[in-house]
Amino acid sequence: MRLRALAKINLGLDILRKREDGYHEVRMIMQTIQMYDVLEMKRVRKPGISLSVNYSYIPNDERNLVYKAAKLLMDEFQIRDGIDVKLHKYIPVAAGMAGGSTDAAAVLYGMNRMFELGLSKEELMQRGVKIGADVPYCIMRGTALAEGIGEQLTALPPMVKCPILIAKPQ
Repeated sequence: MRLRALAKINLGLDILRKREDGYHEVRMIMQTIQMYDVLEMKRVRKPGISLSVNYSYIPNDERNLVYKAAKLLMDEFQIRDGIDVKLHKYIPVAAGMAGGSTDAAAVLYGMNRMFELGLSKEELMQRGVKIGADVPYCIMRGTALAEGIGEQLTALPPMVKCPILIAKPQ
């Protein structure tokens, strides 16, 4: 199974306050864009999670959100088979574009299909927030108002099509 994990940008971002748990209370408008990582997922007989990434500085173990997403569903549904994931990163790392979150969202979506778990989009989103605040949005996609830590989502009308310049300096 080959999946595209779409990046997002913030069209507006208000930080309302810092919470006691370290998260920030936010109100922002998020938009999916056509920049993406590619995940190649394969079900294997050998139990466990095998993750390879095209950049050596990106962890391929339990520190990676892809790994955490796969483990979350494997543990909850007692999945005995394993999964092999090849992650091809194209979304800039640490750019605020939800690169790790969208990869985790793609794994949740892919495993739901691959292992026929029968989870709805809403149920995937509920599990996604356990991995990261942006994961539910990355499952939802489109244009949305995000509140709370980013997990309270309200779909908005689609953004008009227009060119956007994205730059990430060193």
